[in-house]
Amino acid sequence: MWLRRAGVSALLVTDRTNVRYLTGIDISSGLILLKNTGGTLFVDDRYIECVNDAWSGMTVRHVRELSDVLRRVRRCGFEAEHVTVARREAWKKKFPQTLFVPCNDVIECRRRQKRPEELRALRRAERMTEEMLRRVSPALRRGMTERELAWKLHVWAHDCGADALAFDPIVAFGSNTSRPHHSPTSRRLRKGDLVQIDVGARFRGYCADRSMVYFTGEPTALQRKASAAVRDALVSAKAAVRVGVENRALDRLARRILKSHGFTEEFCHALGHGVGLEVHEGVTLSGKVTRTKLLHNEVIAIEPGLYFPGQFGMRFEEMVYVE
Repeated sequence: MWLRRAGVSALLVTDRTNVRYLTGIDISSGLILLKNTGGTLFVDDRYIECVNDAWSGMTVRHVRELSDVLRRVRRCGFEAEHVTVARREAWKKKFPQTLFVPCNDVIECRRRQKRPEELRALRRAERMTEEMLRRVSPALRRGMTERELAWKLHVWAHDCGADALAFDPIVAFGSNTSRPHHSPTSRRLRKGDLVQIDVGARFRGYCADRSMVYFTGEPTALQRKASAAVRDALVSAKAAVRVGVENRALDRLARRILKSHGFTEEFCHALGHGVGLEVHEGVTLSGKVTRTKLLHNEVIAIEPGLYFPGQFGMRFEEMVYVE
């Protein structure tokens, strides 16, 4: 039905993450042609054997057969956001009888509502991440660098049984914590430093995303006030999550809570985002994006924060399962 709504008779899926979602198989080169009658996965010689071993529920054919199939398709949708102009032009020359129609977010919208097996994988990834975060405080040593702690997170992910980390971790000490997307450096931990960690494990392809703050000394009055405000915003936003609530409403709520604590300009990013096969996918919790209502079995990460350039910043982030 969705093909008819899009005005096409088939959809060519080329994005690697979307191919994995539809097949359960992670391959660097492969594409799917979806029709109302089902899907066909096209791969080259490198993947024929492993694809046949890992049943995906789809017909599997060699990529050289794609040409014969596409020539019989009059209107074919494609993922415009994931296809280069050069690739599209090559298709148009090779298949002049086929009209290629941009169809964005078709698979991404389906990915928002997680299946039971996806929820299990996400919860497992989250538990692994929580175990990694529990190991941080005992591991903090004066003189260690941000990079050293970041490497420990990679090791702990392996110890916990994760595929890998879901993304390069954010590890920041002291004044570096005021940079929301700080990359670990050789900066050494000093007595009294604030430590900001943003990390997630990946399990069976699914990503967790958590942020935590650690104090290595007595927090200042401003740090205590900021910590209380951010935690209050996180708890309030989590409590408001339900099916049908708007993304903008959650963002407004968190900012209202922070303002009640006296902070108006220090929160410089969106409240959160969807998580799944990608650490940022689906819905964005922000007042600056298109209105979207949360869906049943959607999984989101909520991450309010406050940042004081040159001094410190802090962000607490937790995953929420929409029920």
